[in-house]
Amino acid sequence: MKEPNEALAPEAPPGTPEANRSGPAKPEKSPLLREVRSLAVRLAVFAALLWVLLTQVYLVTQASGSEMFPAVKDGDLVLGIRLEKDYAKNDVVVYERSGRLRVGRVLARGGDNGSAQGGGILYPTYPKSLLSYPYAVPEDSVFILGDCRTQAEDSRDFGPVQCSAVKAKVITLIRRRGL
Repeated sequence: MKEPNEALAPEAPPGTPEANRSGPAKPEKSPLLREVRSLAVRLAVFAALLWVLLTQVYLVTQASGSEMFPAVKDGDLVLGIRLEKDYAKNDVVVYERSGRLRVGRVLARGGDNGSAQGGGILYPTYPKSLLSYPYAVPEDSVFILGDCRTQAEDSRDFGPVQCSAVKAKVITLIRRRGL
């Protein structure tokens, strides 16, 4: 416990011999070291946030082929949102088929009847031999067609796509041709 005279004595400024009597002084950190640590922490937080956004919220992929020509051209960067799980007719989506990401347009959802006759988006749609039309799309599935029907491999070839195989709904694309 302090003596009564010590309680009234003013404290000595830091760095003086009197201040060191009360205990060992902490070494002061360099301002440059503090700034470097602060920058490292901010970069780590930014990298973690970017990783979460690009792996859990958004999907960035490059379109290949001309199945969705002219809406999506070969080489375009496609940005999609993974959180969207309710797909409407005419939504452009990214889906996985045979280990490859593809881009297509939703023609019908689970419970709808899909018809591949007439009224194509760009070219007339012709049915292929796999399915008979009108086709009743099973629940938890979507019927996907490519806009360039003559070159597209789509639900007419392999049937409806499970909603779990749809990876993202396209929100924008970046044209890369000629860059």
